[in-house]
Amino acid sequence: MSNGAKPASGRILVVRLGALGDIIHALPAVATLKHSFAGGHVSWAVEPRWAPLLEENPFVDRVVLLRRGSLGGLAESWRDLRAARYEFAVDFQGLLKSALVASAARPERIFGFHQSQVRERAAALFYSNKTISRSAHVVDRNLELAAAAGGANAMLKFPLPPGRAESELPDGEFVLASPLAGWRAKQWPLEHYRALAGLLKRELGVRLVLDGPASAAPVLAQAEDAIPHASSLAGLIYATRRAAAVVGVDSGPLHVAAALGKPGVAIYGPTDPARNGPYGDSMRVMRSESAVTTYQRGSSIDVSMARITPEQVFEELRSVLGKRYRSAGCRN
Repeated sequence: MSNGAKPASGRILVVRLGALGDIIHALPAVATLKHSFAGGHVSWAVEPRWAPLLEENPFVDRVVLLRRGSLGGLAESWRDLRAARYEFAVDFQGLLKSALVASAARPERIFGFHQSQVRERAAALFYSNKTISRSAHVVDRNLELAAAAGGANAMLKFPLPPGRAESELPDGEFVLASPLAGWRAKQWPLEHYRALAGLLKRELGVRLVLDGPASAAPVLAQAEDAIPHASSLAGLIYATRRAAAVVGVDSGPLHVAAALGKPGVAIYGPTDPARNGPYGDSMRVMRSESAVTTYQRGSSIDVSMARITPEQVFEELRSVLGKRYRSAGCRN
């Protein structure tokens, strides 16, 4: 691992184009870079749909949008990348497209993961400095890459915007869940959410809110006793801030909750929580002993996910909510 001399000031480009959870996992590394370089100016290249995640981020000076929808948009993005002379770039994504974005900015150096640790090995051809990470979790791996680029002062900060209210939420306490995931194999069965909603309502008088994009509203409405909540990124963040606890699977909304320090339950199956689990200690991870780590993007729910029962999740939530109420009582 080789590092250049640490500059007193300079322009830094970070590349993490998407998606929700991946951007959240890069936030501490980017905060570390900003904090470590006195007078440094940090630009973040990101796809437009994820740019709201970077609003009001005190560690990001400029957001560069990668508009891939048209030739005109790409040309504009190209000009934005070339508008500054970057001392170095850090590609946290490890794909050919992200490496090309970093290279297009013409930085003096490009830092990235070693070809053995990126999804597309060709991406590493663009890196002048390659890092082999020894950490398990993605957040820690990103911090290692930031350190290789000179980010000596690690900052475990997850700055997220406040969000805004979208759709109705209960006036009182509620548990928030986001049933959808990028791969169906990582999802928990909808009928389990239906049963959990009934348990929470009957036993604790707490409602379960099911969040998702507007296009998913018909599916979310199928869970009786649960309240469907259609939202954008801003609405999701706002609802997560308001929730008493969260139930999540390996998807972006769970990582929003972990970044905000929310208590709750994380249900895992074909992906490894040691690598992709909720960062920090606010969430309780549940995983069947029969689960096998595969990362296969199956079209049906993994059997190990279905084996985590609504009753098991409810008992964990009962404990989590009980601690919350006891802590609140101690403070008053």
